[in-house]
Amino acid sequence: MSTRHIEPGPRMSQAVVHGGTVYLAGQVGAPGAPVAEQTSAVLAQIERLLAEAGSDKARVLAATIWLADIADFAEMNSVWDAWVDPTSPPARATGESRLAAPEYKVEIIVTAACD
Repeated sequence: MSTRHIEPGPRMSQAVVHGGTVYLAGQVGAPGAPVAEQTSAVLAQIERLLAEAGSDKARVLAATIWLADIADFAEMNSVWDAWVDPTSPPARATGESRLAAPEYKVEIIVTAACD
């Protein structure tokens, strides 16, 4: 079974495809932007990476969402709810965590089925 790395760098790949599954690295938006803007940017990056891996948002199996401040839960969900495929929503967890830089407000990690 082969493994394919998408956008590999010295520390990590943005996605890894193995055995019909694509694993995405945590995606973040523009530092300092409002939560809704960061969430929209993250979801656009996720869609792009899924497409490159031969997948799409309807095939997302699981999502983990980290918020720098859980008080932003409703704002993030307003963007997520408009994006997620309503016929096949993934398993999902959301938590509060200090992110890599204080300017980041949301980070999303997904695993999806792919071709």
